[in-house]
Amino acid sequence: MNFLAKTPQDSSIIEGIRTGGPRRRSYENHLYEKYAYLIRDGQRKHRLSAEDCSMAYSDAVLTVIEHLVSGRFEGRSELKTYLHQIFSNKCVDLVRRNTTKKAQVYQPGPLTDALNLLPDEARSVVQEIMRQQDVDLLRHRLGALGDKCRRILWAWGEGYKDEEIAMQLDYQSAAVAKTSRRRCLDKLRELYHTGK
Repeated sequence: MNFLAKTPQDSSIIEGIRTGGPRRRSYENHLYEKYAYLIRDGQRKHRLSAEDCSMAYSDAVLTVIEHLVSGRFEGRSELKTYLHQIFSNKCVDLVRRNTTKKAQVYQPGPLTDALNLLPDEARSVVQEIMRQQDVDLLRHRLGALGDKCRRILWAWGEGYKDEEIAMQLDYQSAAVAKTSRRRCLDKLRELYHTGK
């Protein structure tokens, strides 16, 4: 028996996710697995790594599930088309983010130039003060994220793998934990960017 014969139709997946209950997770998994081939397509089309495409796909599936439950998905397109568009947008966002990061790496900062002019002893003191300020600022930003993000980022910072984080923090799977962690990191980056 082939896989497609066992996979429910989109209408069943939509209904199963919207209805909720104990079988909802099963329908969510069917949705993920049914269109997982989009990950390979994303790698080819957007020239992203398998990990980046998997993360974008997981994030897209979570978004679609959220839209199904909230009623934002109105059924004007097929579920596959809807998921593909969200996935493509997330891939484009990753390409833009990666391009911006690469451009920033090659720009020397004026602070680094100024530090290099200081004598070794003074440079060490200034670097220690800067490190402490960075730690204090990080604590403040983490406090603004909320408990769930703070817990997942703490576990990740302590070296826990996504599988372990998923079990500890009751996520559905390692992929969901990874996507949630990346969302939290994005929120943290945004807080740094906006200066809040």
